[in-house]
Amino acid sequence: MSVADFAFYAFAVVAVIAGLLVVTAKNPVHSVLWLILTFLSSAGLFVLLGAEFLAMLLMIVYVGAVAVLFLFVVMMLDIDFAALKAEMVRYFPLAALVGLVILMQLTLLYGAWTSAEGSAALHMAPAPDAAQVDNARALGMILFDQYFILFQVAGLILLVAMIGAIVLTLRHRTDVKRQNVLHQMWRDPAKAMELKDVKPGQGL
Repeated sequence: MSVADFAFYAFAVVAVIAGLLVVTAKNPVHSVLWLILTFLSSAGLFVLLGAEFLAMLLMIVYVGAVAVLFLFVVMMLDIDFAALKAEMVRYFPLAALVGLVILMQLTLLYGAWTSAEGSAALHMAPAPDAAQVDNARALGMILFDQYFILFQVAGLILLVAMIGAIVLTLRHRTDVKRQNVLHQMWRDPAKAMELKDVKPGQGL
């Protein structure tokens, strides 16, 4: 067994075990930590496959941003673990039924799986030769050359979704004092200030 084979089996076993512990851990903080370990193992598998760009993207985006954000949110929330466990026990039969149905569907799908004609040749050459162009450059040429329009449309859809989420969740409270820049710029100094004639020895 070579070093690459040993690393593949090590990363795969750790990813599978950590993924199971994500959904079975009773403490949400522990679940997020196991999720981070799953992402790290998946990044190692991507490196072994020669997809170093996806590995670094997984590390930066998911581990460095999403998982850490989840961890901060879970740690800052005042979670009642006793009530959480009670809810898990309450809905466990339904969750087990849904999981059994999904497992049966995956089994039927695996049994009826057939490879299309010419798929073997496509699997042998999924990307340009690494000696001619590196992985990140090849991915950039595909995104910003062949599928440039679709890439920009996807960005616009995400922008519209973000604006829509902000608009739907924005609530104006009447008891909060807000700054009106235009009102401040257009105010009349003669009406905004009032001079008081304060006599000596007399306060306001």
